[in-house]
Amino acid sequence: MKILVLSDSHSALRFMHFCVSKIRPDAIIHLGDHYDDGEALREEFPDIPLYQVPGNCDCYRCPPDACEVLVIRLDGVRLFMTHGHRHRVKQATYALLEDARQSRADIVCYGHTHVPNCYQESDGLWVLNPGSCGYFGGTAGLVETRAGKIKRVRILREPDL
Repeated sequence: MKILVLSDSHSALRFMHFCVSKIRPDAIIHLGDHYDDGEALREEFPDIPLYQVPGNCDCYRCPPDACEVLVIRLDGVRLFMTHGHRHRVKQATYALLEDARQSRADIVCYGHTHVPNCYQESDGLWVLNPGSCGYFGGTAGLVETRAGKIKRVRILREPDL
């Protein structure tokens, strides 16, 4: 399964559309800033499941009951998703990683910083910040799974696609 992870689109939809068209993911995650950009993707690609959380710029762009944290299972892999502003990820990721571990996540996906980051903790927890798909040429994340296991996690840039 290919899971495309997007964040911080800020109404710049070109790179998001490019990624979906090139990768043809089985699922899409949008981590906020701008929630309605995720809705635009859902309308354009209705056959691809889309999961999203609001960001700090989304108070008027999303339903009032939108969850700021989602924990879902895709292809047997448990994903913890949040924008990251409530966890203060610009200062440190300690609180974010603790919450992800308490949720028994296999991977934690967050945004907010606009800085792409992808690595695996010593206990096996994957950490993915796809960066910003709306700024600096655009970056995204790709999680590839097979039979309940994470096979590959990486950052995508337009020249790589």
